[in-house]
Amino acid sequence: MNDLATGALRAGPALRIDADRLWRSLMDLAQIGATPLGGVRRITLTDLDRQGRDCVVRWFEAAGLAVRVDAIGNIFGRRAGRDPGRAPVVAGSHIDTQPSGGKFDGNYGVLAGLEVVRTLDERGIRTEAPLEVAVWTNEEGTRFTPVMMGSGVFAGVFPLEHALARTDVEGKTVGDELRRIGYAGSAPTGTPVGAYFEAHIEQGPILEDTGNTIGVVTGALGQRWYDVTVTGMNAHAGPTPMALRRDALLAAAQLVVEVNRIAHGEAPHGRGTVGYMQVAPNSRNVVPGEVRFAVDFRHATDAGLEAMERALRAACARVGAACRVTVALEEVVYFPPCRFDADCVAAVRAGAAALAHRHMEIVSGAGHDAVYVARVAPTAMIFVPCKGGISHNEIEDALPAHLAAGCDVLLHAMLARAGVAA
Repeated sequence: MNDLATGALRAGPALRIDADRLWRSLMDLAQIGATPLGGVRRITLTDLDRQGRDCVVRWFEAAGLAVRVDAIGNIFGRRAGRDPGRAPVVAGSHIDTQPSGGKFDGNYGVLAGLEVVRTLDERGIRTEAPLEVAVWTNEEGTRFTPVMMGSGVFAGVFPLEHALARTDVEGKTVGDELRRIGYAGSAPTGTPVGAYFEAHIEQGPILEDTGNTIGVVTGALGQRWYDVTVTGMNAHAGPTPMALRRDALLAAAQLVVEVNRIAHGEAPHGRGTVGYMQVAPNSRNVVPGEVRFAVDFRHATDAGLEAMERALRAACARVGAACRVTVALEEVVYFPPCRFDADCVAAVRAGAAALAHRHMEIVSGAGHDAVYVARVAPTAMIFVPCKGGISHNEIEDALPAHLAAGCDVLLHAMLARAGVAA
């Protein structure tokens, strides 16, 4: 039997990662910025983010990875392949968190990539293409906007200079904070990627509800966000008859119901949310004269998003006329729908099937670094369930067996793209 065949056998369907080691790594990283309720607060480019980065870099180096940091602070750990001329197969995510974040959002994707490398090292398996593990800067966008900043710069969505000049509420810039924590790197951005895989908790309830362990992610919903301003007339709640009121909140309430109706009309991929509202003058005995609120529409196709916008504009005109108020609608965010690479998706599906994990195709309702990387490289994602579908919350949780299953699928998908060498 030749060396290539031997390597292929070592990388066969029985190959699994070390589930206990993956869990220990997640729990160890979660100690940096740990919160009283069991979550993690590790905001981007803070001292805690530096500590988290330092920890991951030490683990990368202990695994024999060559570490580089680019100008926006993205970290890459590289494992050499037999053919150094091939673009690497990359796994990654982020380690910054929400202010009341959990242990798994983002962190799982980074440490799953590291666990793949550790497993291959233990088994003596060499790949044809190099492998890399990526840590993207400022995915969450809680301190600096835009969200998914590091992957966006990498993919050419945002100019580097624009991202470095972004400020937080204290006026501190991304560039200054990168230098302060020691992660203003000199490596080039936008280097070639042969394929990119991101393992992630689902952050929703579908996998748990359907009893599936693996979500084969085929793409991500497009998003359109709107700011809506409803202008009526402040009036005394007692002397003003109901028929003569110009109640901005009454109109806004009807529009919230319309947003929900519009989303239901675009099932199964339509999403409609009003998560923010300001009422003026916000007094218990004054008919509200102005209401500002946000609308978040999501859909798997641009046609669906456009249909939802048309329906919203029609509802604004109809409700405005009926309530004798004016309604101004401004689009403030647009992310086009993303469809992941068919071959990378097939590699995830094949890995789940080979490992006998119950799986289903799923579309991501949230934005991820993979959405931007998909613009410059073949990309796919792997979802595993999170308890109750809860994420961006200190009580975010996932089963060790599910996390291990997703990492096993990641291992096999990366090997399928990178190839097994002697």
